[in-house]
Amino acid sequence: MDRIIISPEMIALIGPGMATPSNDAGLTTAFILGFGAVGQAASFRLVDRPTLDDLNDDRGNRLILLVSPDACARVADGAVPMLPGVAYYLPAPLRAIALAIRDCTLHEAAATPYRLAKSIELLCDLLRIGREEGYVPIGQDALLSRADSERLLSARRMIEDRWAEKLTLDGIARACGLNRAKLTRGFRDMFGCTVADAIMAQRLDRAGAMLIATELPISSVGYRCGYLNNASFTRAFARHFGVAPTQYRAHRLAA
Repeated sequence: MDRIIISPEMIALIGPGMATPSNDAGLTTAFILGFGAVGQAASFRLVDRPTLDDLNDDRGNRLILLVSPDACARVADGAVPMLPGVAYYLPAPLRAIALAIRDCTLHEAAATPYRLAKSIELLCDLLRIGREEGYVPIGQDALLSRADSERLLSARRMIEDRWAEKLTLDGIARACGLNRAKLTRGFRDMFGCTVADAIMAQRLDRAGAMLIATELPISSVGYRCGYLNNASFTRAFARHFGVAPTQYRAHRLAA
Protein backbone atom coordinates (compact mmCIF):
# COMPACT_ATOMS: atom_id res chain seq x y z
CA MET A 1 0.00 0.00 0.00
CA ASP A 2 1.07 3.58 -0.58
CA ARG A 3 1.91 5.44 2.62
CA ILE A 4 1.29 9.19 2.98
CA ILE A 5 2.61 10.76 6.18
CA ILE A 6 0.19 13.60 6.82
CA SER A 7 1.57 14.70 10.19
CA PRO A 8 2.88 13.13 13.40
CA GLU A 9 -0.80 12.52 14.23
CA MET A 10 -2.02 11.04 10.94
CA ILE A 11 -0.98 8.60 8.19
CA ALA A 12 -2.92 7.46 5.12
CA LEU A 13 -2.48 3.96 3.66
CA ILE A 14 -3.84 3.67 0.14
CA GLY A 15 -4.52 0.93 -2.40
CA PRO A 16 -4.30 -2.88 -2.47
CA GLY A 17 -1.79 -5.05 -0.65
CA MET A 18 -0.62 -5.55 2.91
CA ALA A 19 -0.82 -2.75 5.44
CA THR A 20 2.47 -2.88 7.34
CA PRO A 21 2.53 0.25 9.50
CA SER A 22 5.79 1.26 11.12
CA ASN A 23 6.54 4.07 13.55
CA ASP A 24 2.82 4.50 14.07
CA ALA A 25 2.86 4.58 17.87
CA GLY A 26 -0.04 6.64 19.15
CA LEU A 27 -2.06 6.42 15.91
CA THR A 28 -4.60 4.13 17.53
CA THR A 29 -7.75 5.18 15.68
CA ALA A 30 -8.28 3.71 12.21
CA PHE A 31 -10.90 4.62 9.62
CA ILE A 32 -10.97 1.79 7.06
CA LEU A 33 -12.76 2.67 3.81
CA GLY A 34 -13.79 0.20 1.13
CA PHE A 35 -14.60 1.52 -2.33
CA GLY A 36 -17.28 -1.07 -3.10
CA ALA A 37 -17.86 -3.16 -6.20
CA VAL A 38 -20.72 -4.52 -8.29
CA GLY A 39 -23.37 -5.60 -5.80
CA GLN A 40 -21.32 -4.30 -2.87
CA ALA A 41 -21.77 -0.86 -1.36
CA ALA A 42 -18.88 1.44 -0.52
CA SER A 43 -18.47 1.38 3.25
CA PHE A 44 -16.26 2.37 6.14
CA ARG A 45 -15.71 1.40 9.75
CA LEU A 46 -13.94 2.80 12.76
CA VAL A 47 -11.49 0.52 14.60
CA ASP A 48 -9.95 1.41 17.95
CA ARG A 49 -6.40 0.13 18.52
CA PRO A 50 -6.31 -1.81 15.22
CA THR A 51 -4.18 -4.91 14.87
CA LEU A 52 -2.49 -5.98 11.65
CA ASP A 53 -5.36 -8.46 11.23
CA ASP A 54 -7.86 -5.58 11.43
CA LEU A 55 -5.96 -3.55 8.83
CA ASN A 56 -5.57 -6.52 6.50
CA ASP A 57 -8.99 -8.07 6.89
CA ASP A 58 -9.61 -7.14 3.24
CA ARG A 59 -6.51 -6.65 1.07
CA GLY A 60 -8.40 -5.27 -1.90
CA ASN A 61 -8.50 -1.62 -2.88
CA ARG A 62 -9.04 0.39 0.28
CA LEU A 63 -7.96 3.50 2.09
CA ILE A 64 -6.99 3.57 5.76
CA LEU A 65 -6.59 6.70 7.86
CA LEU A 66 -4.52 6.08 11.00
CA VAL A 67 -5.08 8.97 13.40
CA SER A 68 -4.27 9.80 17.01
CA PRO A 69 -7.30 9.92 19.35
CA ASP A 70 -6.41 13.50 20.34
CA ALA A 71 -6.51 14.64 16.70
CA CYS A 72 -9.88 12.92 16.21
CA ALA A 73 -11.31 14.61 19.28
CA ARG A 74 -10.11 18.04 18.12
CA VAL A 75 -11.51 17.66 14.61
CA ALA A 76 -14.78 16.12 15.86
CA ASP A 77 -15.08 18.81 18.56
CA GLY A 78 -15.73 16.03 21.07
CA ALA A 79 -16.41 12.32 20.87
CA VAL A 80 -16.01 10.52 17.54
CA PRO A 81 -19.58 10.20 16.15
CA MET A 82 -19.39 6.52 15.07
CA LEU A 83 -19.40 3.24 16.94
CA PRO A 84 -16.20 1.15 16.74
CA GLY A 85 -16.53 -2.00 14.67
CA VAL A 86 -19.80 -0.99 12.99
CA ALA A 87 -19.82 -0.91 9.18
CA TYR A 88 -21.48 2.17 7.68
CA TYR A 89 -22.47 3.06 4.14
CA LEU A 90 -19.95 5.53 2.70
CA PRO A 91 -21.81 8.55 1.25
CA ALA A 92 -21.07 9.39 -2.37
CA PRO A 93 -19.31 12.73 -1.62
CA LEU A 94 -16.87 10.99 0.73
CA ARG A 95 -16.30 8.17 -1.75
CA ALA A 96 -15.44 10.81 -4.36
CA ILE A 97 -12.77 12.30 -2.07
CA ALA A 98 -11.37 8.82 -1.34
CA LEU A 99 -11.25 8.01 -5.07
CA ALA A 100 -9.46 11.29 -5.77
CA ILE A 101 -6.79 10.24 -3.27
CA ARG A 102 -6.50 6.71 -4.65
CA ASP A 103 -6.58 7.59 -8.35
CA CYS A 104 -4.45 10.74 -8.34
CA THR A 105 -2.45 10.92 -11.60
CA LEU A 106 -0.41 14.03 -10.87
CA HIS A 107 3.36 13.77 -11.04
CA GLU A 108 5.01 12.86 -7.74
CA ALA A 109 5.96 16.37 -6.66
CA ALA A 110 2.33 17.46 -6.97
CA ALA A 111 0.66 14.18 -6.04
CA THR A 112 2.06 14.00 -2.52
CA PRO A 113 0.77 17.38 -1.28
CA TYR A 114 -2.50 16.82 -3.17
CA ARG A 115 -3.14 13.46 -1.52
CA LEU A 116 -2.04 14.85 1.83
CA ALA A 117 -4.55 17.72 1.61
CA LYS A 118 -7.36 15.45 0.40
CA SER A 119 -6.69 13.01 3.25
CA ILE A 120 -7.16 15.83 5.76
CA GLU A 121 -10.33 16.89 3.93
CA LEU A 122 -11.61 13.30 4.08
CA LEU A 123 -11.03 13.02 7.83
CA CYS A 124 -12.66 16.38 8.51
CA ASP A 125 -15.72 15.53 6.41
CA LEU A 126 -16.02 12.02 7.87
CA LEU A 127 -16.27 13.50 11.35
CA ARG A 128 -18.37 16.52 10.34
CA ILE A 129 -21.04 14.47 8.56
CA GLY A 130 -21.11 12.00 11.43
CA ARG A 131 -21.70 14.83 13.89
CA GLU A 132 -24.23 16.79 11.81
CA GLU A 133 -26.16 14.11 9.93
CA GLY A 134 -25.13 10.65 11.13
CA TYR A 135 -24.38 7.57 9.04
CA VAL A 136 -26.49 4.62 7.98
CA PRO A 137 -25.17 1.38 9.49
CA ILE A 138 -25.07 -1.63 7.21
CA GLY A 139 -27.53 -4.05 8.80
CA GLN A 140 -26.62 -7.63 9.55
CA ASP A 141 -29.88 -8.68 7.88
CA ALA A 142 -28.99 -9.32 4.24
CA LEU A 143 -32.58 -8.52 3.23
CA LEU A 144 -32.34 -4.98 4.62
CA SER A 145 -31.79 -2.59 1.73
CA ARG A 146 -29.92 0.68 1.96
CA ALA A 147 -33.24 2.53 1.50
CA ASP A 148 -34.73 0.68 4.46
CA SER A 149 -31.57 1.37 6.48
CA GLU A 150 -32.03 5.09 5.80
CA ARG A 151 -35.68 4.84 6.85
CA LEU A 152 -34.60 3.21 10.10
CA LEU A 153 -32.13 6.02 10.68
CA SER A 154 -35.04 8.44 10.14
CA ALA A 155 -36.99 6.51 12.77
CA ARG A 156 -34.12 6.94 15.22
CA ARG A 157 -33.98 10.68 14.50
CA MET A 158 -37.75 10.93 14.94
CA ILE A 159 -37.40 9.43 18.42
CA GLU A 160 -34.59 11.84 19.26
CA ASP A 161 -36.56 14.87 18.01
CA ARG A 162 -40.08 13.95 19.16
CA TRP A 163 -39.37 12.02 22.36
CA ALA A 164 -41.89 14.09 24.34
CA GLU A 165 -44.79 13.05 22.08
CA LYS A 166 -46.85 9.88 22.36
CA LEU A 167 -44.92 7.69 19.92
CA THR A 168 -46.25 4.32 18.77
CA LEU A 169 -44.74 1.60 16.59
CA ASP A 170 -47.47 2.06 13.98
CA GLY A 171 -47.05 5.84 13.96
CA ILE A 172 -43.27 5.69 13.60
CA ALA A 173 -43.51 3.02 10.91
CA ARG A 174 -46.01 5.05 8.87
CA ALA A 175 -44.00 8.27 9.22
CA CYS A 176 -40.82 6.57 8.03
CA GLY A 177 -42.30 4.44 5.24
CA LEU A 178 -41.77 1.04 6.89
CA ASN A 179 -44.08 -1.70 7.93
CA ARG A 180 -44.23 -2.53 11.62
CA ALA A 181 -42.36 -5.84 11.33
CA LYS A 182 -39.48 -4.34 9.36
CA LEU A 183 -39.26 -1.45 11.82
CA THR A 184 -39.00 -3.71 14.86
CA ARG A 185 -36.59 -6.25 13.32
CA GLY A 186 -34.47 -3.66 11.54
CA PHE A 187 -34.26 -1.33 14.52
CA ARG A 188 -32.92 -4.10 16.73
CA ASP A 189 -30.47 -5.16 14.00
CA MET A 190 -29.08 -1.67 13.38
CA PHE A 191 -29.14 -0.16 16.86
CA GLY A 192 -29.02 -3.16 19.20
CA CYS A 193 -32.18 -2.23 21.10
CA THR A 194 -35.93 -2.16 20.66
CA VAL A 195 -37.88 0.92 19.60
CA ALA A 196 -39.39 1.07 23.10
CA ASP A 197 -35.93 0.92 24.67
CA ALA A 198 -34.73 3.80 22.46
CA ILE A 199 -37.74 5.95 23.40
CA MET A 200 -37.27 5.21 27.10
CA ALA A 201 -33.54 5.95 26.99
CA GLN A 202 -34.15 9.25 25.20
CA ARG A 203 -36.76 10.33 27.74
CA LEU A 204 -34.63 9.33 30.72
CA ASP A 205 -31.56 11.09 29.30
CA ARG A 206 -33.65 14.24 28.95
CA ALA A 207 -34.96 13.75 32.48
CA GLY A 208 -31.39 13.57 33.76
CA ALA A 209 -30.52 16.81 31.98
CA MET A 210 -33.66 18.46 33.34
CA LEU A 211 -32.83 17.46 36.92
CA ILE A 212 -29.51 19.31 36.64
CA ALA A 213 -30.69 22.33 34.67
CA THR A 214 -33.92 23.09 36.60
CA GLU A 215 -35.29 23.12 40.13
CA LEU A 216 -38.48 21.30 39.15
CA PRO A 217 -39.75 18.68 41.60
CA ILE A 218 -38.87 15.08 40.72
CA SER A 219 -42.50 14.28 39.97
CA SER A 220 -42.74 17.21 37.52
CA VAL A 221 -39.61 16.11 35.68
CA GLY A 222 -41.03 12.60 35.38
CA TYR A 223 -44.36 13.93 34.11
CA ARG A 224 -42.71 16.12 31.48
CA CYS A 225 -40.75 13.10 30.29
CA GLY A 226 -43.83 10.94 29.85
CA TYR A 227 -44.22 9.25 33.24
CA LEU A 228 -47.62 9.73 34.86
CA ASN A 229 -46.60 7.80 37.97
CA ASN A 230 -43.70 9.02 40.12
CA ALA A 231 -42.89 5.51 41.37
CA SER A 232 -42.57 4.12 37.83
CA PHE A 233 -40.38 7.09 36.84
CA THR A 234 -38.09 6.54 39.83
CA ARG A 235 -37.75 2.81 39.07
CA ALA A 236 -37.01 3.41 35.39
CA PHE A 237 -34.54 6.21 36.18
CA ALA A 238 -32.68 4.07 38.73
CA ARG A 239 -32.38 1.19 36.23
CA HIS A 240 -31.04 3.55 33.58
CA PHE A 241 -28.59 5.59 35.67
CA GLY A 242 -27.92 3.29 38.62
CA VAL A 243 -29.18 5.82 41.20
CA ALA A 244 -32.54 7.37 42.09
CA PRO A 245 -33.40 10.83 40.68
CA THR A 246 -32.85 12.55 44.04
CA GLN A 247 -29.37 11.05 44.38
CA TYR A 248 -28.54 11.82 40.75
CA ARG A 249 -29.45 15.49 41.22
CA ALA A 250 -27.57 15.79 44.51
CA HIS A 251 -24.39 14.11 43.21
CA ARG A 252 -24.26 16.06 39.95
CA LEU A 253 -24.90 19.43 41.58
CA ALA A 254 -22.26 18.73 44.23
CA ALA A 255 -19.64 17.75 41.64
